[in-house]
Order: sequence, then C-alpha cells, then structure tokens
Amino acid sequence: MLLKPFVLISVVTLTGCAGVDVSTYQAEQPELKLESYFNGKLDAWGMFQKRNGEVVKRFRVEIDARWEGDKGVLDERFQYSDGTTQRRVWRLVKVGERRYLGEADDVVGVAEGEVSGNALHWTYTLELPVDGKVYEVAFDDWMYLQEDGVMINRSVMKKFGFRLGEVILFFRKRS
Repeated sequence: MLLKPFVLISVVTLTGCAGVDVSTYQAEQPELKLESYFNGKLDAWGMFQKRNGEVVKRFRVEIDARWEGDKGVLDERFQYSDGTTQRRVWRLVKVGERRYLGEADDVVGVAEGEVSGNALHWTYTLELPVDGKVYEVAFDDWMYLQEDGVMINRSVMKKFGFRLGEVILFFRKRS
C-alpha cells in the first residue's frame, strides 16, 4: 500500500524536473536569427548570483561577432567588477534550420543550441576557475530577444545536478 504514494510522488517529482521545450516560443516575436543578431558589435552587462540570491560578481562584456555562411565567431571580452578580465571566443556552426553547435577554449566538448521564435536554448559544460581550481560546471542557458535589439539571458549553473547559482545578462546590439 505504501508503494502507490511513493510511485506517485516519484512521478510528480521527476515530471517537475523536465524543462520547457524551446518550441514553446515558436510564435514569439521578434524572431531571433543568430546570424543577424550576433553580427557586429554588441555590449552586455551581467551578474552572477549564488543560489541564495546574493550577487557575488558583476561584469560588462564587449562582443565582436561575425558570420560567414553557416559559421560564426563571437569574440567576448569580459571586465569584472573586481578588476579582472577574461576573453572567450565562441566558434559557432549552424547545423540545421534551428540548431547550432559551439566551441570555445574553456567549453568541455561541444555546446548545443536550438532557436525557436524569440528564444535560444543553449546547453554546455564550462571550465570555471574558482580560487585557483578549475571546476566543470553545466550551464542551462536561455536567451530571449526583445524589441530594440535587447536580449535577456538567464543561465542556471549546476555541478553534480545541484544548482550553484545563476548568471543574468542583458545584451544590446550597437546601432
């Protein structure tokens, strides 16, 4: 008799772990076309929050992006609130009507992304340096294009399935 409530609770719990499918946003506007949006100069502002909500790092990013055919490069230069800097160069490839793959020097393996409507869902594992050590952290990254060239980006970071925190970014394409 105890098995039925346990099974029901397990099913409800596991169903709650399933994420939103990017196709949910297929009718949302403005339509995101990575090759258009990430082409030229962009600026971004962001912060990292621990899982308790405390903001522990703020940053600004200058991005120089360009596409040739189905291949794109995003050259990101980070300036952190503590004075440190970082550079990440993404190499992107369009592999289908809505699918993209990406690589960067601090990304483990290949990042996978899919666009639908105004949204991009991007997943990857990043080598994250913290206090002299490097940790492999999973990113579940969602970007939403808004009016006037603004993009909102929310990334949830996890290690061993446990939520470490979030990165929130706002992108603005230069005119």
